[in-house]
Amino acid sequence: MEIILLENIDELGTVGETVKVKNGYARNYLLPRKLACLATPQNLNCYRSLIEAQQRKLAKEREAAELQEQQMSALTLTFTRKSRDAGTRLFGSVTNADIAEVLMEKGFEIDKRRIGLSEPVKKVGEYQALVRLHPQVTATVSVIVNPEEEQQDAG
Repeated sequence: MEIILLENIDELGTVGETVKVKNGYARNYLLPRKLACLATPQNLNCYRSLIEAQQRKLAKEREAAELQEQQMSALTLTFTRKSRDAGTRLFGSVTNADIAEVLMEKGFEIDKRRIGLSEPVKKVGEYQALVRLHPQVTATVSVIVNPEEEQQDAG
């Protein structure tokens, strides 16, 4: 089934794009949520102004995301966690929710689902987190995990 996208959908397309999807996906998900409409000449004419307005809005959002990406790429987030095995393996892990929380403290409002880690952070070291700010803009944030220093009793 051919449809016209009315919203950006990850891994499918951008606003105004005509794409071919399976019938069930269109009927049960995209059309009821008003994320797309059927690709007919009538609908193309009807939604043209809406699509152009959406594209202008997305262009502004992309500019804002690019500025935010520049600020965010300069960040280095440092976490201190308890560790096993002489400071290599962590008891827990650093998750995308932890990263989102620290970014929130630094003034960036990012949903944890937009943060991707290439590998689970379960050891002490340096990692890279990818933050999707916009469908076409991704920031890379450095994440450093340090072991917690154990306090020794002198008595």
